[in-house]
Amino acid sequence: MKKFPIILLLCMLAGGIFTSCLKDDDNKDSSWSKANRAWLEDQMNLKDSEGKSYYTSIVAPWDNEAKVLMHWFNDTNKTKGNLKPLYTSTVDVKYYGRYYNGAPLDSSYARTSPADSVFRTRLNGGIITGWAIALTRMHIGDSVRVVIPYNVGYGTSAYGTVKAYSNLEFDLKLVGIPYYEAKP
Repeated sequence: MKKFPIILLLCMLAGGIFTSCLKDDDNKDSSWSKANRAWLEDQMNLKDSEGKSYYTSIVAPWDNEAKVLMHWFNDTNKTKGNLKPLYTSTVDVKYYGRYYNGAPLDSSYARTSPADSVFRTRLNGGIITGWAIALTRMHIGDSVRVVIPYNVGYGTSAYGTVKAYSNLEFDLKLVGIPYYEAKP
């Protein structure tokens, strides 16, 4: 019975050491999270040279709480007749991704398969929700900058090199929609 207080004390010490080793990045109130929130707020309020909103807020048709910010670089009148992916489509995309502070995240430009600089994926499997929202609003040939809030990105947990609560920015170009069948 005398060992019980010692074991209890050791457990409490171990618990204190463990919790002090937790990363600050996994906390919604961390400096990383706060900087991400401030950057997202800045992007939401960003204006172009004419004083209009730089980004368009795009809401997912399947979830009113899921939103991204998009800015088209091309004239959408020239691509509006092109095919547009469905949520179940496979797409070919060229992309460059960054963290809120401009640090590089990932890029398709080092890829050689299925084609030079192209990343092929299904929209409803294996990608973050923010990408699916953006790509379902694009036509083949569209180039956009998309700001992806953490809740439609990697969320509240770290994933690989992506820290928890990371808002992300991607430049995307929809290159193609393989296996797409147009039916009259």
